[in-house]
Amino acid sequence: MSRRLTDNLNSRYYEAYTHMGSRSARKRIIAYVESFDDVFFWRTVLGRFEDDSRYFEIMLPSRRTLTKGKKSVLKHDFAHRLGEGMIACVDADYDYLLQGCSSTSAQILQSPYVFHTYAYAIENYQCYASSLHDVCVMATLNDRMTFNFERMLLDFSRICHPLFVWSIWAYRTGHCKDFSLTDFAVVAQLGRSGVENTPAQMQHLKVKVQRKVSSLQRMFPNKEEELIALTRELAQLGVTPDNTYLYIQGHHLFDNVVAPLMTRICASLRRQREEEIHRNALHNTQMNNELSSYRHSVQDVRTMMRRNDGYRDCPEFQHLCADIRRFLGDDDRVKN
Repeated sequence: MSRRLTDNLNSRYYEAYTHMGSRSARKRIIAYVESFDDVFFWRTVLGRFEDDSRYFEIMLPSRRTLTKGKKSVLKHDFAHRLGEGMIACVDADYDYLLQGCSSTSAQILQSPYVFHTYAYAIENYQCYASSLHDVCVMATLNDRMTFNFERMLLDFSRICHPLFVWSIWAYRTGHCKDFSLTDFAVVAQLGRSGVENTPAQMQHLKVKVQRKVSSLQRMFPNKEEELIALTRELAQLGVTPDNTYLYIQGHHLFDNVVAPLMTRICASLRRQREEEIHRNALHNTQMNNELSSYRHSVQDVRTMMRRNDGYRDCPEFQHLCADIRRFLGDDDRVKN
């Protein structure tokens, strides 16, 4: 494919372009992301650091193709162009926890112009436990607390943590074909039964995890000391038994664990609200009008989860913001 002059634009070009403007002009920093779905999240991150002196423009690496993903952002002929005026913003995936065991991991850890989520992906933030009740309220306009999301994800994390350590070990040691992300996801799911069956689902999950851990111990004997040391290292990186859900595969957490549960809970909350309207309406006309108004006001659960930004107090998110603050040389307070 023939190259265009714009393919050679790099950070120094954008820095020079800014300096050519008036002294009062704001500095533009280009932020490349993996896909269109990532734009809103990184806007919530980078927008906190905009002021009268600088602003960010978020875009995909190519304006001519639909190529997307971390590889397109970090490929060699693109990554070497990063600098003060051009940065890359990506999901951490397992690369943060691999701590340089792969070329991509080394790149995101070593480059001062590559920023990553720390949590596995944006979807993990969208499933941040303490924010999920607010998402239910946004979707249903019903503020009743009918389910303890924080307790559920705490239990889920604690049960999955030993198997998660095995997963990181497999990817660090080249055994990912023996225990892949897909293999982990098959075990770490709750099923589709009702919300009232969550305790039984957790117990079933615990049995599945223990069974898989025993299988891995037979496949790879005498790894206890390695796993203990790895568990300690992961704790230093921020992964604990209580927050493991933030570091597992984001799409799996969103699509197979949290979103199905949220859908069932929100359906129940909507039924409760509609039953209230039925009970309290003085006549059929009022009932029909109120039901119509309510049904037009509620929102799709998954859409509201995608718009969720209630993760701002998450330690991983704060860590990401601290990285950007250091890059900008800005120790001042940022906007909430």
